[in-house]
Amino acid sequence: MSPTGPAASDFPALSAQGHVTFLGAGPGDPGLLTLRAVEALASADVLVAEPEVLGVVRCHARAGVSTPELAIVDAQSTAAGVPVLRDAANLVMEAAKGGRRVVRAVSGDPGLDGNAGAEMLACATAGIPFEVVPGVANVVGVPAYAGVPLRDAQGADVRFVDARTASGRCWTEVGASDATAVVSTTLDSVAAAAGELVAAGRKPDTPLTVTVAGTTTHQRTWTATLGTIAQVLKQAKVLPSPDGHRSVIAVVGERSSAAQRDQLAWFESKPLFGWKVLVPRTKEQSASLSDQLRSYGAVPHEVPTIAVEPPRTPQQMERAVKGLVTGRYEWIAFTSVNAVKAVREKFEEYGLDARAFAGIKVAAVGEQTAAALVDFGVKPDLVPSGEQSAAGLLEDWPPYDPVFDPIDRVFLPRADIATETLVAGLIELGWEVDDVTAYRTVRASPPPADTREAIKGGGFDAVLFTSSSTVRNLVGIAGKPHNVTVIACIGPATAKTAEEHGLRVDVLSPEPSVHKLAEALAEFGERRREAAKEAGDPVTRPSERRPGARRRRTTT
Repeated sequence: MSPTGPAASDFPALSAQGHVTFLGAGPGDPGLLTLRAVEALASADVLVAEPEVLGVVRCHARAGVSTPELAIVDAQSTAAGVPVLRDAANLVMEAAKGGRRVVRAVSGDPGLDGNAGAEMLACATAGIPFEVVPGVANVVGVPAYAGVPLRDAQGADVRFVDARTASGRCWTEVGASDATAVVSTTLDSVAAAAGELVAAGRKPDTPLTVTVAGTTTHQRTWTATLGTIAQVLKQAKVLPSPDGHRSVIAVVGERSSAAQRDQLAWFESKPLFGWKVLVPRTKEQSASLSDQLRSYGAVPHEVPTIAVEPPRTPQQMERAVKGLVTGRYEWIAFTSVNAVKAVREKFEEYGLDARAFAGIKVAAVGEQTAAALVDFGVKPDLVPSGEQSAAGLLEDWPPYDPVFDPIDRVFLPRADIATETLVAGLIELGWEVDDVTAYRTVRASPPPADTREAIKGGGFDAVLFTSSSTVRNLVGIAGKPHNVTVIACIGPATAKTAEEHGLRVDVLSPEPSVHKLAEALAEFGERRREAAKEAGDPVTRPSERRPGARRRRTTT
C-alpha cells in the first residue's frame, strides 16, 4: 500500500476493459518521479509515453512491458521538425479495451502540460476506469532548478502563459500587471514573447531568465531583460540555431534578476554540472559510482573495460564451495564484488543460501565488497579499519591460534590475475590458504565507434581510472583519452600506469575508494569553477577548452 492509499494494482479490475493511469513524468529529472508513479509503472502492461519522457519512465516498468511507438504523421510538422504524437488516445483505448493496465506518461503534469484532458474524457466516455498521478509541472519545476523563486514573502501574483496559444487579451492582462509571468515558449520565439509583453505595457528593463532543458544536466539558463534577450541569445551564439524549436521556460519579473540567481542557482552550480564522465568499469560495479557522480551534476557514461568469465577449470571452485558446507574452513575472504558474485552463483547452483555461512568467519576488502555481502544476507566479521586493500586486511587479521581456532584453513576466492600479497600474509600469520580462482577477468569488447571517437577527440570531460587494468584495457580497446580530458586515478599505482601510457594525472584519490575518487574529482571541479569566477571568466567544462591547451597537474 502506498502512503496515499491503495494502488490500482492492489485490487482486481472492476471490468474486463483494463485500466489507464495518466502519469506526470515531470520536467526531465528522473528523480522527480513520485512514489505513486513508480508503483504504477511497475504494474503496467502497456506504456504509452511521449518520446522525451520514455527514458525517464521506462526503467521503472517491468520487463516485457509493451511500449508502442508514437510516430510523426503530420506532414507539416515533419517538415518543421516538430514531433506530433500519433493517435495516443487510440493506442490507450485499444490496449485498455483489451483488458490491459495502461500507463500514459506525459511530460510535466497531466492536468497542466500537454493535452491529457482530452484522452481522459475519451476514457470516461468509453467507460474505461482511469486515475491521474500528478507530476511536477514544467512551469514549476524548471524555475526551481534554475534558481528562480516564483513568489516571495510579499506573495506577488504568478501568471502562467503558453505563448503558442496565448490570445491578445492574455498578453494585455499580463503586460498590464506586475505579476511574475512564467512563459512556456520555444527558443526562437522568446524574443517575440518578450515583445508582446513590452507592447502590452511591461518595461523593457524588466528582468527575465530563459531556461532550456530544465532539470536535466543539459540545463542552461540565460539572464537578460525583455529588451535585451534577443541580443543576449545572439551574442551567446544560441540563435540562430536548428534547435530553435526546443521548448524553454521564461520567467519575467524581479525574482529572475541576475543578483538573485548568483545566490540561488543551486543546480547549475554543482561542482561537475554537465561534465561527461567516463566510468571504465563493469556494469555491476559502476552503478553506485554513477549515482554519486550524478549527485555532483555529472553525466556518467559507463564503458566496461573488463569482462568477467567463469574459470576454465571449475572443479577447484566446486570443491571449495562444498568445503564451506562440510566445515573445512574457519574463514572465507572476499577481495572484490566479483568474488562475492562468483560464490553466490555457485551457492544458487547447489540450492544453497546465506545460511551456509553459519559458523564461518567472513572477511571483506572494501565497502563495495562488504555491501555485496550484506545484499547476499551475510554481515562481514572483518573489514579493514584502515587502508581498504589486501594489505589493510592483513593489518587487522588475527594470527592463527590453535587454542581458539578449531580450523586453520582460509578459503580465498579470487580473480585469475590477483596478486599473492594476501596469500603470503595469511601464511605468515599461521593460516593454511586454499587460493582458488573463482573467476577470470578478460578485456572487454571495444565500445561503439562514437564512444571511441569521443574518448580520443576530447568529447569526455573526465575519466575515472579505478585500477591499473582499467587504464591498460581502456587504452587497448578505445585509444588514449585526449589531453583536455581530466584524468582521475584511485591510487599511486594506477596513476603510475596512466603516466606510463602518456596520460597526465590531474586528480589522485586520497584513499583507495571509488567514492573518495568521485569526491576528489568533485572537489577538483569546484576549485576549477571558483577559479574561473574569480578571474571573471565564464565557467566551462574541460571538453569546451580549445584542443592543445596546456593542462596543469594538481592532486587531492
